[in-house]
Amino acid sequence: MHNYLDFEKPVADLDSQILELKKIGGDKDSLDVSEDITRLEKRSHDALVDLYKKLNPWQKTQVARHPDRPHCVDYLARLVTDFTPLAGDRYFAEDHAVIAGFGRFDGEAVAVIGQEKGADTQTRLKHNFGMARPEGYRKAVRIMEMADRFSIPVLTLVDTAGAYPGIGAEERGQAEAIARSTQTCLSLKVPLVSLVIGEGGSGGAIAIAAANRVLMLEHAIYSVISPEAGASILWRDSTRAKDVAQAMKITAQDLRSFGIIDEIVQEPVGGAHRDPQAAIDAAGEAIRQALAGMGGMGGEELRRERRQKFLDMGRTLHA
Repeated sequence: MHNYLDFEKPVADLDSQILELKKIGGDKDSLDVSEDITRLEKRSHDALVDLYKKLNPWQKTQVARHPDRPHCVDYLARLVTDFTPLAGDRYFAEDHAVIAGFGRFDGEAVAVIGQEKGADTQTRLKHNFGMARPEGYRKAVRIMEMADRFSIPVLTLVDTAGAYPGIGAEERGQAEAIARSTQTCLSLKVPLVSLVIGEGGSGGAIAIAAANRVLMLEHAIYSVISPEAGASILWRDSTRAKDVAQAMKITAQDLRSFGIIDEIVQEPVGGAHRDPQAAIDAAGEAIRQALAGMGGMGGEELRRERRQKFLDMGRTLHA
């Protein structure tokens, strides 16, 4: 059974009817209900297609946060072979919210840095719900600098509500660590591809997403602040998150039109959580094309293009 979101109730009702009919059809003495099942399955599929064609920004936020949506570890398992994780920032500690290391993508060496939210209570606590502390960003810097030294492309997988705002994180220099990670992204002389797979929240996301090519899954979100936090600031009422989501233009479609991201990766009907393998394969193909497009570029050209890309964003929007 799927974990249905609130707006998916029409589909949930149809799928419930289908399950009941399948139970009836399983009895050898019962009536033949195969035609009814086929008819309802088509109605359910059509309803799902119709729903996902017109999702509003708040509904996309719910999809981006779906608990069954594939996470960083799922992308690593399917797309990267011989992955060797590296731990620790060489200053203070290990941060499990950030998974980083080296492996092979299509047989070629690649450095991978990803934010992992966790899939159940135990892993969510271990990974701090994908909210990195300064150690996570300093570990990311360490991996990026190592990749730069050995001329290895970098792939980052973005999925965080934002950097961890705890007292300890602030005491250990959270803002400086985020700034240093962003600076390192911009200074690399190797190809850097970032993929927003779920949430891309604030500086916690941009710290590993200041890339040559920024890709984004169809129903992912990318914003300067979460809708709930934005509503709390503007109206002191987090229940108005839906209004803020609409105003902030956080969807892949809006961001592509503004030139903030470079490409939208299509998801299966009903979101990546309904067919994780297909979603990950589509993402893999987009990454493959992005890396291939930078194959002949030199180090200074890559760095110059990346820097100009982000400088042009404000100028383009202002114009």
